[in-house]
Amino acid sequence: MGLTPNREVFITCAVTGAGDTTGRSDKVPVTPRQIADECIAAANAGAAIAHIHVRDPKTGKGSRDVALYAEVVEHIKASGVDMVLNLTAGMGGDLTLGSVEQPMPPSPNGTDMAGATERLEHVAKLRPEICTLDCGTMNFGEGDYVMTNTPAMLKAMAAQIKALGVRPEVEIFDTGHLLLAKWLYDQKLLEDPVMVQLCMGIPWGAPDDINTLLALTNNLPSNWTFSAFSIGRNQMPYAAMAMLAGGNIRVGLEDTIWLDKGVLATNGPLVERAVKVAEGMGARILGPNEVRERMKLTKGW
Repeated sequence: MGLTPNREVFITCAVTGAGDTTGRSDKVPVTPRQIADECIAAANAGAAIAHIHVRDPKTGKGSRDVALYAEVVEHIKASGVDMVLNLTAGMGGDLTLGSVEQPMPPSPNGTDMAGATERLEHVAKLRPEICTLDCGTMNFGEGDYVMTNTPAMLKAMAAQIKALGVRPEVEIFDTGHLLLAKWLYDQKLLEDPVMVQLCMGIPWGAPDDINTLLALTNNLPSNWTFSAFSIGRNQMPYAAMAMLAGGNIRVGLEDTIWLDKGVLATNGPLVERAVKVAEGMGARILGPNEVRERMKLTKGW
């Protein structure tokens, strides 16, 4: 079989995430203005899509406050810089068990469980082109935290996202999550063109080795569009890996805080480097309007 890398690539920049990266880097944006400015810098550097979490400006911790999302979107809108907005809908599925001997009740520290409608409140209000759908449940870290997305929750969220006219980006953290995505598609809860993000290298999900990536991409329906990323030092090698596998690129401070060894990153330079990788491999970088056309996105913000 010949090598068939993707020759027309779009870049997603995940600008801040919800993890404890703020404790390790003062470059991670926290306030709505900072997050919006990083989205703008990423777009100017070549990212077509900005993947957006918000954080509590006082604590730096991840938040799902609708007002914070609205403020970020308003700052971006006022800037006049065009980009496709992708708002996370992953918040509200956080479960931290009490302890190994007394798992119930859950610990209030780190637990934030919300219903499908509440998890999508900001999406319903702001109508971004894309929102994420974390397609499964998975252990994180070495403690008692579980990312929790049951089949029933996924069905309910997928149905609401579809009714809102927003394109879900299906987040695949492990091989079984792809089966859930196909299950949702078979129930007509995901519409063509299906958009998938392969989230690699996150303990205890799919490792970021080549064979695991190919196990996922070889089982993706041929008409689905995917991006892939890895965390930490493998973020930029995965820009090349994703292209070689026929996909698109994601970079950003959600997934690594480093530009080089000992050099803290901001989002713009991470995107610039991804552009160099893609163009150096002979690819053309797609802009936001080209992504909207290909993925049949509706700009409602």
